[in-house]
Amino acid sequence: MTIPQTNFRMGYFINDHYSIAIGLDHMKYVLTQDQTATISGHIDSPLPFAKIYDNTPTVITESFLKYEHTDGLNYINTEFSRHDDISSLFKIENSDKIQISLTEGVGVGLLYPKTNTTLLGKPRHDDFHVSGYGTSVKAGLNITVFKHFYIQGELKGGYINMPDIRTTQSPDDRASQHFFFFQRIIAFGGIFRI
Repeated sequence: MTIPQTNFRMGYFINDHYSIAIGLDHMKYVLTQDQTATISGHIDSPLPFAKIYDNTPTVITESFLKYEHTDGLNYINTEFSRHDDISSLFKIENSDKIQISLTEGVGVGLLYPKTNTTLLGKPRHDDFHVSGYGTSVKAGLNITVFKHFYIQGELKGGYINMPDIRTTQSPDDRASQHFFFFQRIIAFGGIFRI
């Protein structure tokens, strides 16, 4: 909760049980500085980094690599969700005033991060760039009031694969990264007939 992220979602109910939505999950990622990583490869320049690395333990200092998606690890996605009214479990008889629903869904989308990188003393790079794709699943509890306004708590997890991350001003310098993510989401919104 100390570094909140921002999510936006807009969708359409196909029927009472199913919806489709497009959204943006504006998450963040920061590489931990001064950690030791195993590196393989060849760096031509600059000194003192120029050498052949063969599974060489290396401390990742800020002068070697600063790497973060703090202007957004932007997951632009489409979700397909199911909604089930469980108000009767709470003995709520008038769902026009309050309705409680379970919701679960799956999503897929593109990663469009603004990666802030400084690599081997080269000038900082931080342009937006389509870097890969993601998939996700979610489950949540929705409380709708007067059929139009809601608060929803969700747990959402997924997999991100970015094989094409820009790291410097040169289009030849690239990185790849993949990882799993987990979010706790509190959403406020409205439901309106169109």
